[in-house]
Amino acid sequence: MIQGVVNLRREATIPLVVGNANGPRQVIDAVIDTGFNGSLTLPAALVTTLSLPWNASDIVTLGDGSETVFDLYAATIIWDGQYREIDIAESETEPLIGMALLYGYRLQIDAMENGIVRIEAL
Repeated sequence: MIQGVVNLRREATIPLVVGNANGPRQVIDAVIDTGFNGSLTLPAALVTTLSLPWNASDIVTLGDGSETVFDLYAATIIWDGQYREIDIAESETEPLIGMALLYGYRLQIDAMENGIVRIEAL
């Protein structure tokens, strides 16, 4: 089980260890975004700090219907106690966890300040 908290901005967050398979790792607080169907976004500065290798570019459709190009980078995360290789989309937002990571899991949110966020395998 993965556990996090609802922050003061009313965002469901979890801590996540992310890094390069052969390099540095860092614990980040990531916001759960069920409207994002990818795995994880990270800002460019963090992609650089972690020395993540570039994988590809992809055209994605945003919530407003517009399309943009995202660079994708290879990363290793610790998800539910296991190392997992994922593609990270570089985006100048706070780190976002999308539905690709949540797929196969139950998400429970106590929607109140400091409420508990739980993610458990189905």
